[in-house]
Amino acid sequence: MCLTYELISTIRLLDMRPRHATLTPQELEIMKLVWERDSAMVRDVYEALLERRKIAYTTVMTMMNILETKGYLKKRRHDRAFVYRPVHPKSQVIGGMIREFIDRVFNGSAEPLLVHLVKSRRIREKDLEKIVRMIEETK
Repeated sequence: MCLTYELISTIRLLDMRPRHATLTPQELEIMKLVWERDSAMVRDVYEALLERRKIAYTTVMTMMNILETKGYLKKRRHDRAFVYRPVHPKSQVIGGMIREFIDRVFNGSAEPLLVHLVKSRRIREKDLEKIVRMIEETK
């Protein structure tokens, strides 16, 4: 009886964890490959990753199943394999990750991030000029 109560309590705590839009580096790498192709089978992603580094086919399959569970990919059967497609466009997912980062690190204000990028010279002058034009257009 006590073990069952502890297990249920643990499951409830796990369900209470906040859901994050941020993908792990490995998940993001897989998503980028699927976005590039519009749809992909595990083998397609595995072969692309294998060109970069050693990775197991089963690892790629597991990661793509996790991405499906998290709601980033959906799959449909095609012959004997599954074809995965992104659920959301790249810009929407990346935008969510950026918003989450700004909220978490800068308490919701993008200004400190921009100041840091400008002061550390991480933004090229050409990019700064483009940003200024975009700001002027929105006024």
